[in-house]
Amino acid sequence: MYPAGSDSVSMKDIICLTDSDSDLEKAASLLKSGNVVALPTETVYGLAADATNRDAVAAVFAAKGRPADNPLIIHVTTLEMMEQYAEDIPRSAYRLAEKFWPGPLTMILPKKSIVPEIVTGGLDTVAVRMPSHPVMRKVIDLVGKPLAAPSANLSGSPSPTTLKHVKDDMNGRIAAVVDGGECTVGVESTVICFDGYDSVRILRPGFITADDLRKVVDEVIIDENILSDVVPEVKEVRSPGMKYKHYSPAARVVLVCADIEGFKKYVASRKEAGMCCLIYDKDAQNFPFNYMTYGSDSEEQAKQIFSRLREADEKGVKTLYVRAPKKDGVGLAVYNRLIRAAGYEVVES
Repeated sequence: MYPAGSDSVSMKDIICLTDSDSDLEKAASLLKSGNVVALPTETVYGLAADATNRDAVAAVFAAKGRPADNPLIIHVTTLEMMEQYAEDIPRSAYRLAEKFWPGPLTMILPKKSIVPEIVTGGLDTVAVRMPSHPVMRKVIDLVGKPLAAPSANLSGSPSPTTLKHVKDDMNGRIAAVVDGGECTVGVESTVICFDGYDSVRILRPGFITADDLRKVVDEVIIDENILSDVVPEVKEVRSPGMKYKHYSPAARVVLVCADIEGFKKYVASRKEAGMCCLIYDKDAQNFPFNYMTYGSDSEEQAKQIFSRLREADEKGVKTLYVRAPKKDGVGLAVYNRLIRAAGYEVVES
C-alpha cells in the first residue's frame, strides 16, 4: 500500500535526501502529502508518517510488514504538541520530560480522540517521545504535526542505525530517506507507563536506565517480560518491542551468558561451518574462533549491536554465538534486544 497524493513519487527507487534546509523541506512536503519518509533519530532511523493521517500510517505498517496490534510512537517537539494528543497527563510525566526530553524516553499516556486507532493498535493510550536529533525535530516542525515513526526496517529484522540499513530494507517500499549519519544511541528509546502517582514501569529498556528514572520518581518497576529468559506470554502489546521474536538477522543467534573462558569452552564444543562469535573488544586477543566485536562497554554495545547483527548476514554467518552483555544499566537494553534476536535461545554457561 502506498498513499496517493499530488506529490506522490515513484516507488522504483528510494530518494536519498541530505540534511540541507531545501531537502528537509522536500521531506516535509512528502510527509504532508501522505508519503512515508525515513528519518534519523538519536536512537535508530524511524519510518515516519503524519500521525493524524490514517492512510499514511497504514502505509508505514505495509512497508514494514508490521502487525496491526503493535502500537507506534508519535514524535513531538514541544510539550504543547504532546498536550494536543494526550490527556490526563500525570505531573511526574512533566518532571520526566524536563529531565530527559528531548531524548530517548517514550511515555505512554491516555490518548485524545484525535489520535487514530491505527496508531495505538486500538489501545486507549498513546506512546509519545520528543527526539533530540536535529533533523527529526526540524522535519516535525515543518510538518506541524507529530510523526508516527517505528524503526525503519522490515518487521522483525535488526533496527537500522545508518542510511545503508534503511536502503537495504526499504528501497522500493517508501518515498525517501534523509541521511543523518550514524545514530548515536543505537537502540530504541526506553518506554515507560505510569503505575501510580509517582511510580513508573519500564516496558522496554533503553539508554535511559532505571537508575536514571529513580532520580525523578519514587518507584521504578522493571516489567517482568524484560528480565525473562523464557518466551513471555504477551496478551496485550502495550509497547513496541514486546513481541516474541524481534531484531533478528537471518543467522541463528545463540546468546551465551558466561565469562570469556566459559564462552570459549561452550563454543568449542559446538564448532560448525558458518559459525561466528560476537564478543567484547577486550576478548579479542588470541580468540581462537571466527569473531566480530561489539564494543567494550554497554554504551558501545548499544550503538553497535544492530550493525553487527546485519553484518553477520552480509558475511553469510549461519550461527552467531553472542557473549551476553551485562543485565543492568544500558546493558539491560542490549540484553533485551538480544534475547529477542535469539528467539529466547539463551545459554547459561
